[in-house]
Amino acid sequence: QVQLVESGGGLVQAGGSLRLSCAASDRTWSVYGMAWFRQVPGKERAIVSAISRSGGATYYADSVKGRFTISRDNAKNTVYLQMNSLKPEGTAVYYCAGQGFLRSGSMLSAERSYDYWGQGTQVTVSS
Repeated sequence: QVQLVESGGGLVQAGGSLRLSCAASDRTWSVYGMAWFRQVPGKERAIVSAISRSGGATYYADSVKGRFTISRDNAKNTVYLQMNSLKPEGTAVYYCAGQGFLRSGSMLSAERSYDYWGQGTQVTVSS
């Protein structure tokens, strides 16, 4: 079973930056799409950003476009999320997810297409 381990969460003031990292425990895992989701108490988990295996296709939620950047290092089976100009509404638990199978590009933003999940890392943005 592939394990995804997130790091980089924490407390930051509004307008600040954080960089989240997510590494897969199994270096032999054929990594396909990877994504970041976030969840606040009482609400459903929502996609933040996703990236295809090659990095040629990306997805961003409207709320983070222009502020967040997703990238990946396939040699390290690691995905990153650079978050700039953070807002208090960005406070949430951020989850890393990975696709264990090749899926169509249209599924990149679909939560149901992700097979592996990290345990989450808390991001708190103070006003």
